[in-house]
Amino acid sequence: MDNISNNVENTIEQKYNKWIIILSVAIPLVVALLFGVNLRKLGYDVQPLSFLPPIYAAINGITAVVLVVAVWAIKNGKRKLHENLMKFAIVLSVLFLGMYVAYHMTSDSTKFGGEGAIKYLYYFILITHICLSVIIIPFVLVTYVKALAQRFDKHRKIAKITFPLWLYVAVTGVIVYLMISPYYNH
Repeated sequence: MDNISNNVENTIEQKYNKWIIILSVAIPLVVALLFGVNLRKLGYDVQPLSFLPPIYAAINGITAVVLVVAVWAIKNGKRKLHENLMKFAIVLSVLFLGMYVAYHMTSDSTKFGGEGAIKYLYYFILITHICLSVIIIPFVLVTYVKALAQRFDKHRKIAKITFPLWLYVAVTGVIVYLMISPYYNH
């Protein structure tokens, strides 16, 4: 019976492994490519979506709260709540990504105007946020697939890495927004 169970779990993981690899490479590449595309500069008559940054920053903040509540839920034996919250966190991250790309495809990039130590702090936070936002993609996907395959021992092990990384990305997304928001052209 254990062999059948292990085969089903391995089949689920094998089924998703290629998608994890594809998405882990494709998402950052597509975002990087689209980040460099400004529809207005290409001659398209689109309005800048300048209202989006506070919305997607709020989504990052909500994601951070959802992640913390999801960890609380699982530590308190509320598995279904944990599962639903984690699915919600993934949906929020996808929404953030869509809005982020839409904003940058329709608006000019904003330069950070701070000087001195705050400038170095801003760029440190921004660079670590961007790097970890790329790194977190396979971690989230692998962690999720381990749960789908009911490999909870492995799920817990990788979640101990995924959670703090994802939380850092969500929180620093809000911090980056708060630091650059005074320099947005309104």
